Amino acid sequence: ANNGLEAMTDMIASAKSLAQSAMATNDTSERNTLQGQYEEMLNQISDVIDDSGYKGTNLLDSVNNQEIVVSFDESGQSSLTVSAEDVINDFEVINEAATAVTAWDDGTITGIETSITSLDNARDTVRTAAKTLSNQLSTITTRQEFTTKMINTLEDGAANLVNADLNEEGANMLMLQTRQSLGTTSLSLASQAAQSVMRLF
Repeated sequence: ANNGLEAMTDMIASAKSLAQSAMATNDTSERNTLQGQYEEMLNQISDVIDDSGYKGTNLLDSVNNQEIVVSFDESGQSSLTVSAEDVINDFEVINEAATAVTAWDDGTITGIETSITSLDNARDTVRTAAKTLSNQLSTITTRQEFTTKMINTLEDGAANLVNADLNEEGANMLMLQTRQSLGTTSLSLASQAAQSVMRLF
């Protein structure tokens, strides 16, 4: 959706440039050529909107009330709903601009001025949609980073509970073996001492 909005912004600027060039010329043939290029640019803008979907979801066209629900926890109670930004029907800016093209050849610049005004409205609409999606993306990114850090913390905590320190465990085992060896040696020495005392009798 963001890529589509960026492409639309560039195309709207190009369309406005064509309209301004048409307004600046009195040559009917040149104006007709610019009008054809302008109409093609509007068609490309519509195509960009249609092509901005992913896996059947298009956040630039809310005709079908499409949305994406992003869950932040396993239960789904913490979530964010990203709704489609309608850059066509709600504001009708692209359609207004397309309709105004037919007035370019009436010998005045009124139709062209109407087209430029519609393009300015379209640009504002695209900017508003971009801000909305950008804010939602920022929220999702922040929550994703939080979740990643939480996972790392929990994994470290679990590792500290269940993973053995091989050096420490090796030292403990050596200590126990040494104690056992000393105990055995002590018993052996005590037994020998007792036998030596018995021999005196």
